[in-house]
Amino acid sequence: MVDQLPKPEAPRLITVANQKGGVGKTTSSVNLAAGLAMLGAKVLVVDLDPQGNASTALGAEHTSGTLSSYELLIGETTAEQALQPSTAHENLFCIPATIDLAGAEIELVSLVRREYRLHDALRGSGFLAEQGFDYVIIDCPPSLGLLTINAMTAVDEVLIPIQCEYYALEGVGQLLNNISMIRQHLNTSLHISAILLTMYDARTKLAEQVATEVRAHFGDVVLGHVIPRSVKVSEAPGYGQTVLNYDPTSRGAVAYLHAAREFATRGDYQPAESTGPIGVSPETAQQLESER
Repeated sequence: MVDQLPKPEAPRLITVANQKGGVGKTTSSVNLAAGLAMLGAKVLVVDLDPQGNASTALGAEHTSGTLSSYELLIGETTAEQALQPSTAHENLFCIPATIDLAGAEIELVSLVRREYRLHDALRGSGFLAEQGFDYVIIDCPPSLGLLTINAMTAVDEVLIPIQCEYYALEGVGQLLNNISMIRQHLNTSLHISAILLTMYDARTKLAEQVATEVRAHFGDVVLGHVIPRSVKVSEAPGYGQTVLNYDPTSRGAVAYLHAAREFATRGDYQPAESTGPIGVSPETAQQLESER
């Protein structure tokens, strides 16, 4: 029996974002969600990536024509109608993504409140209050388009997965600048509440060096628990499962469960000493951008 977590006072809404591909963004979205669900929280994953990998891992139907985040964004369905239970856990739910979402960027351009369509569907409609979700995790595509902007205007928190490999910080400076822009012009409450180190290989000096560098840049916003490089984590998506369902005793599954507990118990982390809006100083953001 897994110890249950206390519920947050209000629903926590988190976008998992990184403009660099292959860093474990979707993997972290679904496994953190599954971990939180196993710890007793009621969790919703909103899949905003047209590839629909998060939907697959959560066992949600996402063939073309299924009510999904696409219909939600263009106003043809409600969040309640698009909601599906996940096969991963009874506390876990999903609004899936279908291939129809690939054309949504163009369709959103002409719509009223195009940057706030997801915000209005989740927060403006009373949906979250009615459903009683503790956490909402949004998995978005790696590019900064209207889908990602909708994700970031709908939430308060951003979680950034960073892989412990070469070029780990590539593009992070640009991501910080984009978050700052969105905070300044569209969503004043947006901030980075966690950074998760993924693909950590304790056998290599490189992984240790990258982890040290990331912690030096970002400080305590980086979660203490890291996700190891794991065959089981890599295999699980091929079976349409989270690693916590595929092999709950594996190192990867245990690491995600610990990371989920840490993320939940420390709450919505906002460094009081930060001179910038997102947990790092403007100088650090500029330095990271110059390293791209």
